[in-house]
Amino acid sequence: MNGSRPRVVGMDDDDIVLLPRRARWVPIATVLAGSLVTLLPIVADWPLLPPFGLLMLLGWRLLRPEMWPSWIALPLGLFDDLFSGQPLGSAMALWTIVFVAFDMMDNRAVWRDYWMDWLTAAAAIIFCLAGGVGLVAFTTGGGHLLAIVPQTIITILLFPAAMRLCAALDRWRLR
Repeated sequence: MNGSRPRVVGMDDDDIVLLPRRARWVPIATVLAGSLVTLLPIVADWPLLPPFGLLMLLGWRLLRPEMWPSWIALPLGLFDDLFSGQPLGSAMALWTIVFVAFDMMDNRAVWRDYWMDWLTAAAAIIFCLAGGVGLVAFTTGGGHLLAIVPQTIITILLFPAAMRLCAALDRWRLR
C-alpha cells in the first residue's frame, strides 16, 4: 500500500478503515474547544454568548452524518456540562436527543440541502437552549425563557459560519 492511503484492517477493502489521528481527533477537539469558550472572561447582563460547543457539534453532524454514532453526544455533552455551568446531564440528554432525531431524519429524508441543514440546526438550537432553561428552572427554580431569545437568534445566525469552519477543518483533517 502507498503511504497516502489509510491502513485497512482485515483482508479486503470492505473492512474497517483506520484513519490517521488528525482525522479522528479534529472533530472531537473542535467540539471540546467550543465548549471551553465559556471559560473566557466575558461579562454580560444577558446570555448572549452562543454555545460554541453545540454549534461545532451540529456543524460536524450535519456535514458528516456518517462520522459519529448517536452515543458520542453523551461524553461530549458531559464535557460541555462540566464547563458551561448547566445542571449535570442537561447537554448529555439534549444533545443525545438531537442526535437520535437527526438519525431518524437521515433515515427518512430523500435529500438535504443548505437551507434544510440550517432549518434543522435552528430547530436543534432552539430545542437545546429552551431545554437547558427548562432544566435549570426545574432544578433551581430560576431562569426565564425570554432571557435566551437574543442568544438563540445569535446562535442560529452564527450556524452557517460554524458549518464553514467545520468544512474547512474537514478539508484540512483529510488532507
